Amino acid sequence: MDDPSYLNRDQHFADAGIYRISGDRALVQSVDFFTPIVDDPYDFGQIAAANSLSDLYAMGVKPLTALNIICFPASCYPLEIMEKILRGGYDKVIEAEAVVVGGHSVEDPEPKYGLAVTGLVDPQHIITGSGAVPGEILVLTKPVGTGIIATAVKGEMISLDEAAPAIQGMARLNDAASRAMIETGVSAATDITGFSFLGHLHEMLVTGGVGAEIDHRKVPLYPGVKEMMGMGMIPGGAYRNLEYVRPHVNWSGKEEEKDDALIILADPQTSGGLLVALPENKLRAFLDRLEAEGGEGHVVGRITDQRSGAIRVF
Repeated sequence: MDDPSYLNRDQHFADAGIYRISGDRALVQSVDFFTPIVDDPYDFGQIAAANSLSDLYAMGVKPLTALNIICFPASCYPLEIMEKILRGGYDKVIEAEAVVVGGHSVEDPEPKYGLAVTGLVDPQHIITGSGAVPGEILVLTKPVGTGIIATAVKGEMISLDEAAPAIQGMARLNDAASRAMIETGVSAATDITGFSFLGHLHEMLVTGGVGAEIDHRKVPLYPGVKEMMGMGMIPGGAYRNLEYVRPHVNWSGKEEEKDDALIILADPQTSGGLLVALPENKLRAFLDRLEAEGGEGHVVGRITDQRSGAIRVF
């Protein structure tokens, strides 16, 4: 039976599920969890929670509740470590002005943590990835390169102090960017996570039936990304992401910059920023609002009338 309450039944690549409760209210739900990408359990909890909440923020939705999902080898490691992970997640949910209402834990040889999150929104005000039109500006609200930095940390090629900007960036909520989107009015948005900048941009373009052009020099990077990439600290996911998106990418920059630029743009992100498409006449207001909220915005390209999903990088 066709159920009109399930609002995004036919939407590809939606950031979260949407279920209409009434004419002006809909539940928005998402879930995410993963293995540790940093050694400190509290930092891991913060990053995992921020990442889980990001799907709602990308749709302009304020989170209301969260459920913990944690896998932990309790027979091998002290429970104090699990407590620190949960404390990190709890503190991040409180920062988001939401509530942890419970959760579930299982014994597992490898730790994993994340949240199932729920928010409430007026269906008429939901922001999706499908509304971008040619001529609009693309803005990114966090640097990229967390996959490369995390790989370098695991390989002991970079110190925790040197990796601190990326760790702090991953733990930062996308709430300021989400509020700026709502107040300014934008056409489309998505959050940048494991499928990389290029992968999530491609999804946005496919849902909107448009293309894009990206100036790779304007995509912000966390400190140390280029240096660590030059030392071979590239996660396997970057190569898989690039293999998937390469048929849709047309490189028109300097040939000697191609390989490095595309690998960085294909780097799998954890708790990345929001990628927003908006009319040029709203750009200044959006960037000003971001700055007032303590966020950041970087103009990285624009929407074009190329074939659906096509990306020109220069």
